[in-house]
Parts: sequence; structure tokens; C-alpha cells
Amino acid sequence: MTERNGTKMSGADKEKSEAPFRVGSPPARPGEKATFASWKSQPEDLKKLDPLNCTTKDTEPHAFGLLRVLNDKHEAKGEWDPKLEPDLLRKGLEHMMRLRIFDDRMLKMQRTGKLSFYMRSLGEEAIAIAQTMALESQDWIFPSYRQPGAQFVRGRDMVSMICHCIGNELDNAKGRQMPVHYTYKEGRFISISSPVGTQFSQAVGVAMASAYKGVDEVTITWLGEGTSAQGDYHYGLNFASAFKPPVILNVVNNQWAISTHKNLATGGVNFASRGLSYDIPCFRVDGNDFLALYSITKWAATRCRAGLGATHIEIYTYRAGAHSSSDDPSRYRPSDEAEFWPGGDPVERLKMHLIKIGEWNEKRNSELKERIDSEVMAAYKEAVTYGDLANGPFPPASTIFSDVYEEIPWHIQEQREELGK
Repeated sequence: MTERNGTKMSGADKEKSEAPFRVGSPPARPGEKATFASWKSQPEDLKKLDPLNCTTKDTEPHAFGLLRVLNDKHEAKGEWDPKLEPDLLRKGLEHMMRLRIFDDRMLKMQRTGKLSFYMRSLGEEAIAIAQTMALESQDWIFPSYRQPGAQFVRGRDMVSMICHCIGNELDNAKGRQMPVHYTYKEGRFISISSPVGTQFSQAVGVAMASAYKGVDEVTITWLGEGTSAQGDYHYGLNFASAFKPPVILNVVNNQWAISTHKNLATGGVNFASRGLSYDIPCFRVDGNDFLALYSITKWAATRCRAGLGATHIEIYTYRAGAHSSSDDPSRYRPSDEAEFWPGGDPVERLKMHLIKIGEWNEKRNSELKERIDSEVMAAYKEAVTYGDLANGPFPPASTIFSDVYEEIPWHIQEQREELGK
């Protein structure tokens, strides 16, 4: 034992105290037991604030707490219950089931060489779907990788999405983006960006433009907790703080940025509270609770439409699958870790809530699952009639010159002629 400032220290404590810096580590590695502390937060804990008469300071308990609506018995409780009609809940469940089945089928196709790359949203289906359902059709969506479900809410056809993933002649991105980097102009779903984080500043800019034009438009965007360690996150927050545009800024804390644990992304107690210093109302919400996500997004949108500025939300969830088809999570975390996540499965939780209120049953659930699976397979079979990964046809080379300039400049025209197009 040694002493420091009159306090006795063990060898391990002494070693830690003399370390030049702290390196965050995950709670468990492969071969170790996965553990998560049980949630003490309950739906009744947090008061629902008036979105039109709320200060940033009023949201401090919500930034350090956890906003929930569904309790462990699948009951909707507390002031944040949005009291949605059963038809809307069933539609939300259908969208989430569609995304999960679509993801499963697409990953199988990637594994059999029919797609080059894929990313699933396993365990995170409720996020984009509930939040987009809480918005209006004119609102702008700036997604990250795991928000493709927003397109189902906005009415995108699965054939179109699969054509993009294949990169065939009907790919609306014309082969310029990696698979699952969707863009959907008709649904105001802006192209996903491979350089992570760029969408935060872009979303704030579009929201500023909407406010400048005086139109009724809200912008929503998401990035991961790992990306929040980058400058783009702070640039977006600073502009949102200074100019008060109608934007909803979400940090999806799914615990893992590929193989990097969230403990390396911040030294703070959570991600929600980081927005408080920017004087933006902040909330931490259960990301596997469809009702809580819908409720907080509707609240934030109401504030946006009243000209009161941004809301900053940490969505607390767990990435149940691999980062992508190129990742093997068993190399850096326990293989059964997802089973211990206190937030459970978002699809199962909404299903059980509907059953609890007498608006659903297992038979109807099985029938819906079979119908969606058939629709996904039919969509794939149609998509490959426009070209498959092995044989094409693919977008022609001439498309590299289109969709950038309204009038082709001379130097681009010279390159086009050189290519013979």
C-alpha cells in the first residue's frame, strides 16, 4: 500500500492514478458474461412538459432520466402516453415487421452473392418508423444507416429499394452510392452519406432554409453515438442553438460504433445532456419503445412549428446485429449480449402491447409475417428482371455526367465526348 494526499492506495489504484489518460472499455468482451444494469426508470417518472412554454433547464430531469411509455408489463403509462388509435399502432407494427423481414431476406441474398453489401436495422426498427409517423409528409428526413424504415412510412416501393441495393438499371442513385445508401426524393428522404455525421449540419441548414422561406416544414436527422465524437455533431448543435431552426437532432446510442464501444465516444454520463450547454431542450428516450419515440417526436415537432427551435434527443437502444455484412461482432462482444438488453425487442414490445389491449393476437401476427415475407420475395423477383448483380444491366457510363449541372459546362462536355457519350 502507498499513500497519496494522505489516502492509502492499492497497487491497482496507484497504477490507474499514474496512467497518462483514461481509455474507455466495454462492459464485456467475447467469452465474458454480458450484463446490463436493470432500468429503474418508469413511465410515470417524468412529467410531460408544455412544448410551447418550456425552457432548456426544465428538460434537465429528462436529459438525465429515461423517457418511457411502455412498462415491463406492456402497458402504456404516464403523461407521455400519446394515446394512439389501434389502427395506427397496427400500421407501425406492420412497418417494423416489414423492415425486419426485408432486412433478413436482403442479408441472405448478400450471403449468397446476390448483393455486394448490406446493413440491417435489427433492434432499432422502431426509431425511424415511429418518429417518421409522428411527422407530416412535407417534413424533411436526413437519415443515417439504420433509418431505412422511414421510406416505408413515406410509401416507397420495395422493388425500387432492391433495385438500388443491386445497382441495376432502375437504381435511382444510378450506381453512385453503396447499397443501402438510399435516397427517395418523393418522400423527402435525403441520401445517406458514407462519411458519417455530415447529415447533422445539412439538416440544420435545410431547417434554416425552411424558416427563412416561412414554410411549414420540420427537419429530422439522426447520427450514431460514435459519430457524436466528431466535429459535425457540434457544428450542427451550435448552428441549431444560434439560429433556432425547426430541426430535431437525434443521437442514436446503440452502444457500438462498429467495434468501438460508446465509452470511447464520451466521458460524460450520457449523450442527451451534451446538448444542454447549447441551450437546447434535451431528452433521453427508450429507443425500443414505439410509443415513447412517437410521443417525444410529436412534442419536438410541435415546438418546431411554433418557431421555438431545435430539440436534442438521445435514443437509448442496442444494435442487436452486426454493423454490416462485413462485420463480425463476435470478435469484440459476447455473442449473446443482445439478449440481456433491458429494453428488449421493439417489435415484440409493440406486438405485446397490442395483444394486451385486445387489438392483436398471435394468429394475426403469423399471418401478417407470412404475407410480408411473400411480398418481399415477390419484390426481389421483380427487381432482378431489371438487372442482377452478376449480369446487369447496370446504369450506363454516361450517367456519371448527369444530375449535377443544369447546363453542362464546357470542360465536362469535353470529358463526355472523350468517353464517346
